[in-house]
Amino acid sequence: MAVVIQNVEAKSPAARVRIQAGDTLLTINGRDIRDVLDYRFFIPDQKLSVTVKTVKGKERTVRIRKQPYQELGMGFDTYLMDKQRSCRNNCVFCFIDQLPEGMRKSLYFKDDDSRLSFLFGNYITLTNLTDRDVERIIEMHISPINVSVHTTNPELRCRMMNNRFAGDALAHLRRFAEAGLAINCQLVLVPGYNDGEELIRSMTDLAALSPAVRSVAAVPVGLTRHREGLTPLRPFTPEECAAVIRQMTEMGDRMLEQTGSRVFYPSDEWYIKAGLPIPGDGFYEDYPQLENGVGMIALLRAEFEAALAACESKVAPGRVVIATGVDAAPYLRELVALAADKWPTLQAQVVPVRNDFFGETITVSGLVTGGDLIRQLSGVPMDRLLLPINMLRQEGDLFLDDVSVAQVEAALGVPVEFLPETDGAALLAALIMEKGGIANG
Repeated sequence: MAVVIQNVEAKSPAARVRIQAGDTLLTINGRDIRDVLDYRFFIPDQKLSVTVKTVKGKERTVRIRKQPYQELGMGFDTYLMDKQRSCRNNCVFCFIDQLPEGMRKSLYFKDDDSRLSFLFGNYITLTNLTDRDVERIIEMHISPINVSVHTTNPELRCRMMNNRFAGDALAHLRRFAEAGLAINCQLVLVPGYNDGEELIRSMTDLAALSPAVRSVAAVPVGLTRHREGLTPLRPFTPEECAAVIRQMTEMGDRMLEQTGSRVFYPSDEWYIKAGLPIPGDGFYEDYPQLENGVGMIALLRAEFEAALAACESKVAPGRVVIATGVDAAPYLRELVALAADKWPTLQAQVVPVRNDFFGETITVSGLVTGGDLIRQLSGVPMDRLLLPINMLRQEGDLFLDDVSVAQVEAALGVPVEFLPETDGAALLAALIMEKGGIANG
């Protein structure tokens, strides 16, 4: 599939050979360019043969010499150079199905696009892949690939994902492993479905694909209050959370002894819901599954304590509030207390925000909405408000309920500052207003 060039940067390699906006990119070094994967795979070379169809409909082939990995200077309509692929599954636990009506259209789109896995680390189910897609991924040796496995039981996978091909798609996982691609896996666990003995089966099957399978994270199903007409599901009990931790830790200990890497990790949420202490920094090795909430609190704590020990700055005056999800609040309070021990004049308060928008069972900071912030922080005395950056979504300055950062600032009458979720040094710097530690929304 040919791709239309939307713009060409001045003085770029493409501009030097008179490629123009409106031309259609056909091939690079004789290979068809269908999308961003093809494009990125073929452009790093210093010498390229590029064939385009001009606006007038004539084909021309040009030779380009450039620096290794230098961009050609071509711009396209979308970053994928193609339409984004939507999900073909109807998972019983899908979070998007649990969104209330009336939210912005982009939030209801279910992506399941392997190209986004390589570009942005998205997790994919493999059910969208054709044999040609699999062969291309192996040929390009693009990795790591992030896979939402959920279960390695083919029949159960079909049932949980409501897709009769979901079990067959597990064969792609084995092909990637045999080709030597690095794989990170995700298991969304649902009580009564893929926990217990099924979890042991999945971990055993994935362990057999080591060393290709580099890490496996398990996260508990997220259930909002908007589940009318959906499959009846329930949250995990504290005892069941403890059982998941025990099973995964035992498998991780075994893998650590056999391979030198733990591989299997429960997300922080399991420990919080079970009322168990979160492991220390060393447990998580190089933190391969932070995007799944694995080790976020341990990393934040380790970085905060290191920064605290090295910091000699003075505390700026004023009252600062850190608003976060219910889960993270106790751990942030511990860090604030450490800072207050060093600087008794520090005026800092951690406020857990109850999720009225999605329901109180949703306790993570990334799903806190602007409206809940406004309602629950109104009347709280503060001069500055710190929020984790994961409260904002793709649009950059909007919360999930379409409330903007400016609206929150206006309603509360304070400036809002956003911080990385796992950067303890940035958190400390923002607390005491050390120069360079503040990122305004």
